[in-house]
Amino acid sequence: MLEIDVETEESFDENTNKFVVKSYRVKLEHSLVSASKWESLWKEAFLGKKDKTLNQTISYVQCMIQNDEMPPEVFLKLIQHHLDEIKDYVSDEMTATHLRNDPNSSSTGELITTELIYYWMISLSIPVEFEKWHLNRLITLIRVVNLKNTPPKKMTAQERRALNRSRLQQHGTRG
Repeated sequence: MLEIDVETEESFDENTNKFVVKSYRVKLEHSLVSASKWESLWKEAFLGKKDKTLNQTISYVQCMIQNDEMPPEVFLKLIQHHLDEIKDYVSDEMTATHLRNDPNSSSTGELITTELIYYWMISLSIPVEFEKWHLNRLITLIRVVNLKNTPPKKMTAQERRALNRSRLQQHGTRG
């Protein structure tokens, strides 16, 4: 979860001769739940390849808000610094796991929607509570579970012959 403090009001206290700043803490969560809310509004895949418009990006930030009763003027006070912080949070992997792209897996070009991610979670027995995890971390978990559940690739006859030839050479035998 990302928490940012948004200045809502600035005034000058004449008694103390100091500026007084009032702020509101906004809690944001980049999760499957937030992406699902966004998809229900925009009727397109959140993880699609198409760039988001400014309105769609602002809409997603609104979908990420976790505060129950946030005054609407707080959202209007977001500045570039806040937006940069949100962008960094959304793009963060949030995990120490780094998976290489599997050259043996075929890329189907399938459009990834939140329903597809929920399907993966259900089929891989990942608890639904994980829908509140950072979305990038959840997708990494799905990939890890899928990789660990995939049986090892069997050796081809050609690979077996090459391995046997190598062993015969290594041990100096004829078989």
